[in-house]
Amino acid sequence: MSITSALVLYAVIWFMVFLIVIPVRLQTQGDVGKIVPGTHAGSPEVHNLKRKAWITTWVGLALWVVIAGIILSGWITVRDIDFFNRMGPAPEFGGTGG
Repeated sequence: MSITSALVLYAVIWFMVFLIVIPVRLQTQGDVGKIVPGTHAGSPEVHNLKRKAWITTWVGLALWVVIAGIILSGWITVRDIDFFNRMGPAPEFGGTGG
């Protein structure tokens, strides 16, 4: 895995985790009872985005270490998830070369 691939993998994991963490413990204007005129009652009042971003960073890092380790170890390869056999048979190693 190249450095670029590792960064892209981390970015994808980070944003997926962030989208999961955002609604956790969110207090809306309707929950608090302070609805600003012209806004929806479901608009966030207390969102704690900085804390959620830090949580996402650490959870994303832990997931990235696990997923990158699986990819680098070769435990799961692209051929393992090729359900339609579009890649063809895997090359033979250790043969006579002929």
